[in-house]
Amino acid sequence: MDAAAGLAKVRAVTVSLPHNLRSDALDNRERILDAARAAFAAEGLNVPMREIARRAGVGSATLYRHFPTKQMLATEAFTDQLCACRAIVDEGLADPDPWHGFCLVIEKVCELHARNRGFAAAFRSAFPNAMDVTAGREYALNSVAELARRAMKAGHLRPDFVLDDLILMLMANDGIHATSPATRVAASRRFAALAIQAFQASPAASPLPPAVFTR
Repeated sequence: MDAAAGLAKVRAVTVSLPHNLRSDALDNRERILDAARAAFAAEGLNVPMREIARRAGVGSATLYRHFPTKQMLATEAFTDQLCACRAIVDEGLADPDPWHGFCLVIEKVCELHARNRGFAAAFRSAFPNAMDVTAGREYALNSVAELARRAMKAGHLRPDFVLDDLILMLMANDGIHATSPATRVAASRRFAALAIQAFQASPAASPLPPAVFTR
């Protein structure tokens, strides 16, 4: 299965939009999704549906009309995260400078994970059969591997780099604990900068983002 087909399969399991939703209904739907993404990212999947409705500024009936179950709402929010991750990888691949594209992927994926800490793991744990993400994951890994090959060929990425190094770095990034989401993102940016310097063929002592206190 190619990447486009995999993403289409992911989209197929999410909530289908009626063809003739009024603009106010579309606005309500987007507000619900925005509120759900923020709530799930910050607090996990235990946030009550009525609280999501309150944060979105809609009634519970409106929320349930768009998303009859929490699984449907969480699946749509998680699909958006997958699409955001793919967009980052595609942006990196399209960069004419492979090292710059490689660094961009690290920086943006780390920040995406920091902003949505624990959501992916919580979603897969709560709804293990909601969707098959295998195709999307393989696409991302293969794309980053190709980007790494280009950066290595250009002499910017250290020659002993392996893809597992990047996976290990992302696992460490996911383990960042902080007193607030903003602090977690700031810590993630500094960590990404440190990792990039470690991956560079000839590390340069570039200034790091400001240090933050995570405890």
